Amino acid sequence: MYTEVKKILIVDDSPRDVELTIAALNEKNLANEVVVAEDGEEALDYLYKRGRFVNENGLPAIILLDIKMPKINGIEVLKDIRSNPKFSFIPVIMVTSSHEEKDLVESYKLGANSYVVKPVDITQFIDAIKSLGQYWAIINKTPSEHL
Repeated sequence: MYTEVKKILIVDDSPRDVELTIAALNEKNLANEVVVAEDGEEALDYLYKRGRFVNENGLPAIILLDIKMPKINGIEVLKDIRSNPKFSFIPVIMVTSSHEEKDLVESYKLGANSYVVKPVDITQFIDAIKSLGQYWAIINKTPSEHL
């Protein structure tokens, strides 16, 4: 039986954090293709198949979503994702440098699956992403997008 390997969507405006995240995912030899959106607006373009993402197929296996970004912040992106039944089963992991309690509470209220504060230590960051990627992209099962 063929199982489609869904993409991992990274939404982060920090090229350094994106690079580290991709390197960590690659260390786990995940077969998932990684798509990067540099801000919340691009993330929504990807999900709604607009702009440069007009030819994208399917939905991502997981969204790794930063909070503090230009144009549309991660909280607003999460709110949009959870308000659309088509996206409601996509696991959304907030991966952010925000230690603010209000961001943590708001993320969970809006339906985030997890909230991970980016460690300052590079080794900790890579280890955290490796674990997240393997669990959410491979082990975790979500309902089909055709519900």
